[in-house]
Amino acid sequence: MFDTLSDRLSATFKNLRGKGRLSEADIDATAREIRIALLEADVALPVVRAFIANVKERARGVEVSQALNPAQQVVKIVNEELVGILGGETRRLRFAKTAPTVIMLAGLQGAGKTTLAGKLGLWLKGQGHSPLLVACDLQRPNAVNQLSVVADRAGVAVYAPEPGNGVGDPVKVAKDSIEFAKSKVHDIVIVDTAGRLGIDEELMRQAADIRDAVSPDEILFVVDAMIGQDAVNTAEAFRDGVGFDGVVLSKLDGDARGGAALSIAHVTGKQIMFASNGEKLEDFDAFHPDRMASRILDMGDLLTLIEQAEKTFSQEEAAKMASKLASSKGKDFTLDDFLAQMEQVRKMGSISKLLGMLPGMGQIKDQINNIDERDVDRTAAIIKSMTPKERAEPTIINGSRRARIAKGSGVEVSAVKNLVERFFEARKMMSKMAQGGGMPGMPGMPGMGGGAGRQKKQVKQAKGKRKSGNPMKRKAEEQAAAARREQAAQGGALGLPAQEDKNFELPDEFKKFMG
Repeated sequence: MFDTLSDRLSATFKNLRGKGRLSEADIDATAREIRIALLEADVALPVVRAFIANVKERARGVEVSQALNPAQQVVKIVNEELVGILGGETRRLRFAKTAPTVIMLAGLQGAGKTTLAGKLGLWLKGQGHSPLLVACDLQRPNAVNQLSVVADRAGVAVYAPEPGNGVGDPVKVAKDSIEFAKSKVHDIVIVDTAGRLGIDEELMRQAADIRDAVSPDEILFVVDAMIGQDAVNTAEAFRDGVGFDGVVLSKLDGDARGGAALSIAHVTGKQIMFASNGEKLEDFDAFHPDRMASRILDMGDLLTLIEQAEKTFSQEEAAKMASKLASSKGKDFTLDDFLAQMEQVRKMGSISKLLGMLPGMGQIKDQINNIDERDVDRTAAIIKSMTPKERAEPTIINGSRRARIAKGSGVEVSAVKNLVERFFEARKMMSKMAQGGGMPGMPGMPGMGGGAGRQKKQVKQAKGKRKSGNPMKRKAEEQAAAARREQAAQGGALGLPAQEDKNFELPDEFKKFMG
């Protein structure tokens, strides 16, 4: 959603790099570019004005003028100001001292309240709670049935005594649900209310009546992140008419400009608490302003990536895999283990989203977005078409076996051959890392194993090397060395292509797992 804003900001900061000090003209030009980027992203004008004023004031202060790297200091200021307009610190749910905790969802029709009720229920269930979804949207056709289906998919209880479709009293349903929750020992009640296509008196009156009937501990305003400036106007109307405690952003995975997300917390004074970023019930989590600011500035979101990995991978399994890789040069690590690890990664979400959480991946987002998720399924099909012995000992896979495996998995024979070769390469690399040997080709790098002793040994070998006494052979060696130097000069850090190369592709380390 924030791709356009991220690209504009990255281009703006790129112009500051390499400058030992920033002049008034540099600061004004940078502020102007940031202002344009925010306005193009549909951020509300009052928010843009306040943001730019704060950035310019801090950029002219001591923290930039006396900084060793002024450009990095400006990026730091923009990051901190972004965190500020997104709400500052992460806002947590308030739970009632005496159960049940009542959470009321409010918002316009089409904002995604019913689906979000299921997502919130599943999320709370994962936190160890026992939520109850309450169907108080009795106007919209099939709303009650939709909530029942969503609750069933989430594995949580639902209270829906009325059929809906214009039948029933939503205020009575909401009030009765509290006693029902107490009798069934549910510690959280999530009330799904009706919406309208626009703000009207009937909507506000019904929402206020439900609020007065159940006295919710939290009123969450659900807003479609793709509706632009109208999201701010609607939020202000609900704040003044009914009141709410926090904001939930739905459809954050859309391709709209997303300025509403940057505006709503600043304009209403209420923080964004949750964000829905996909169609699956699992695509939902607490909103962290600092992490969102990092994503916008292409700094990645490693904390969220680590949290997702911790949810998916158990420490026991991780230790088991590490021991397999560390022993016998990784030969105990089989294709069955490779498949299990691949399926665990798949549970974390799409490969594109995971790669997008890594710092600097905005530079190759087109390649990341073009990754075919079905390649993982094809790789799994190839491995599952092998016999148990072939998975345990891939070295026995000869031509006839490859033909059989290819036929069983519906792929070309070359695909089977490539998979086995990539597996051996990956196992060798992971085994080297598990044994503390560092990444192949990068001995002695800090934090990557290798050790200084190995470096000294290599230096001694280099010093002891003698030039050939044969003139023809010596000339060939010199030409080969010159060719290597020229090739290294054309690349960037660690031999990768320079960033200015427009044809930059995903590194081979990623490609080898993508078929």
